[in-house]
Amino acid sequence: MLSLLAPVLVFGLVIFIHELGHFLAAKAVGVYAPRFSVGFGPALLRVRRGETEYVLAALPLGGYVRMASRLDEETAFLEGGSEASAEQKEQPKGWDPEAMIPFGPKPVPEDRWFESKPLWARLFIMIAGVSMNALLAIVIVSAVALRVGRDVVPITVVGAVTLSPTMPALRQLQTGDTIRAIDGAAVASWNEIERKIATGHGAVTILTQRGAVSIPVSSDSGRVAVARAIGYYIPAVIDSIFAGDRAAAGGLQRGDSVVAIDGAPIGIWSDLSVRVSMSAEKPLTFEVIRAGIARTLVVTPKATKMPGADGKDSLVGRIGAAARNTSRHESIGLGGALLAGCSESWSMATAVVGFLKALIVGKVSVRQLGGPIAITKASVNAARSGIESLFYLIALLSVNVAVLNLLPIPILDGGQILMNVIESAKGSPFSMKSREYILRFGLAVIALLFIVVMFNDTRGWFAKLIGWIVR
Repeated sequence: MLSLLAPVLVFGLVIFIHELGHFLAAKAVGVYAPRFSVGFGPALLRVRRGETEYVLAALPLGGYVRMASRLDEETAFLEGGSEASAEQKEQPKGWDPEAMIPFGPKPVPEDRWFESKPLWARLFIMIAGVSMNALLAIVIVSAVALRVGRDVVPITVVGAVTLSPTMPALRQLQTGDTIRAIDGAAVASWNEIERKIATGHGAVTILTQRGAVSIPVSSDSGRVAVARAIGYYIPAVIDSIFAGDRAAAGGLQRGDSVVAIDGAPIGIWSDLSVRVSMSAEKPLTFEVIRAGIARTLVVTPKATKMPGADGKDSLVGRIGAAARNTSRHESIGLGGALLAGCSESWSMATAVVGFLKALIVGKVSVRQLGGPIAITKASVNAARSGIESLFYLIALLSVNVAVLNLLPIPILDGGQILMNVIESAKGSPFSMKSREYILRFGLAVIALLFIVVMFNDTRGWFAKLIGWIVR
């Protein structure tokens, strides 16, 4: 049941909200919209209310709002029939002699055609879909934040600093520095430090108890890199021991303060973590302070497979111990939830744009693109993790749909917006033949993309099938 309902909820809600935006905008400016469809292909359910027929179709991979248009003929191949052609058909089931085409014989009034509306109204209709997707993401993330609250790290002391050759100024920060302000604004938690660094502009100015540190950056993404390079202080104190694991076998106990490993001083938890990770199946001598008494223990980290940055597994050491959780959980008011929803949705959108840029310049492989099957798997996994995870996935997918629909590809909203702006600028519409070629090109691009993502989704199955045949 979970495998069926989760993908339906994820796909259905995102698509419904997108098309609802177009539909409501068309109604608001007086465009005749005879059909509202979620999905493509054969209709599973048809319900007519007023002058609109609402359709649930078999393929939930998209949707559309049919609007009265003089250019209906060249777009009809996308959605299965033209409204104008209804004039030549015999009276179908549900024929209404008082209704407009396609439900009756009455012609659509001139002022209710899409093309009869001014440019601003047409752009309003076309931008409404992505606007509703963005609004859906903000509402979902805000609601989740309001329900679950947030974790706050009430620390302003610097822990590990990851140095970068492109930002040598980071060397001025030291472990143990207390950050008092970012770009002149006082901070009281690590959450504020990260947010002010990542969302500011220009060089990062960090005020510590030792003075000010200025870190030049070339772009806003450079500020994000600075935020990620600085970690907060976590003492090298054992807080949790997993029964039966290597730490317990070696005699480590909760509350032990690790001061050295194999004679090398340990100042913070990341020092301990790095040393353990590099020593899979190699005995390590831990020097700890327990209840004010120095002790020496030998612990051998267990070799554990972990995925690397290149996607390949590597062996790292693990001892089965964890540091103290320094964060605290607190509720968040409506204002804070809305701010978190807007901020997180914007971060999602910038991440999607960044991925697209990396894809275009070749830094990211097309193999990382996922399609309906990948989304279905993610939906099921998210649902198993909890309702918050499922709705967070819906928000993420909604942002993806909003950003991708703004691409200047014919049949997508961005392509249609561009075509209308160009037509308005040149003072005349494209010829019907040109529009049909443009739309068919857009359809070919989307079809190619669909083939790529479906191949990515299923290549693992084919590899297993071929392996089985070979065996």
